[in-house]
Amino acid sequence: MLPDAIFLDVHMYGVMIAVGLLCAFGVLFFYSKRLNVTSNFVDFIFYVAVGAIVLGFGAATLVQAFYNWLENPDAGFKIGEGFTFLGGLIGGAAVFLILYFAFRKKFNNGLWQIMPAIPCAIYIAHGFGRIGCFFAGCCYGIKNDTFGLKFPNIADKVLPTQLYEAAFLFIMFGITSYLVLKKKFKYNLSLYLVAYGVFRFLIEFIRGDDRGKFIGALSPSQFWSIGMVLLGIGLFCAAKFWFYKKIADPEKIYKTDEQLAAEKEEKSAKRDLK
Repeated sequence: MLPDAIFLDVHMYGVMIAVGLLCAFGVLFFYSKRLNVTSNFVDFIFYVAVGAIVLGFGAATLVQAFYNWLENPDAGFKIGEGFTFLGGLIGGAAVFLILYFAFRKKFNNGLWQIMPAIPCAIYIAHGFGRIGCFFAGCCYGIKNDTFGLKFPNIADKVLPTQLYEAAFLFIMFGITSYLVLKKKFKYNLSLYLVAYGVFRFLIEFIRGDDRGKFIGALSPSQFWSIGMVLLGIGLFCAAKFWFYKKIADPEKIYKTDEQLAAEKEEKSAKRDLK
């Protein structure tokens, strides 16, 4: 087991979170260029993403505090005792959508053009976050003397489920990146919700850390996972059979900076003729 603190009490968990966020922003910037997203909309998305990340961390803390309270109500509702990814994802997504719909009319381009790249950014950020969990010794698996690893804060050898999840996330990052960059696949968000929802539901059965329980042996995260899968299927059906057929006009949504500049010049020329 590698040490959590690496230098002057700088902890690897925080380092991995920072690396993941930097990579996520890099992915959004690079992929948006490949998808011909207009520069002003890219700037807008970055500002919205920063707000979503900050408030998403707050949501992750609140949801974890709720989990802890469910497990031990007598201890009270205490904030600041850990994070939960699904809580942060839901809170961050809600903030992202609120900010986007509040200010979207100021920008020509739509969320639909950059949407396929967003799951790629989430995958890589989450993957590094899980490596951070491995260094911190949290989010570990059940006891297993054969395949388990020894963590300083745990008496028995346990499965390194953090690394299993990190491997899955990096593999899915590669798959979704290929789909969006090479195949122009439009349904990456639906794929993310279904794929991660199924994976998270299954890996919860071999998680050994205390995450609370809702009904029987199912954890709260498994209920969130079921919701993710259903939402992913619903979004796919809505996009494929409704939005892209009846609502979206690719010629209007997917405009490059050059196209916008040409339209601006054309409008200016028409005004001059008048």
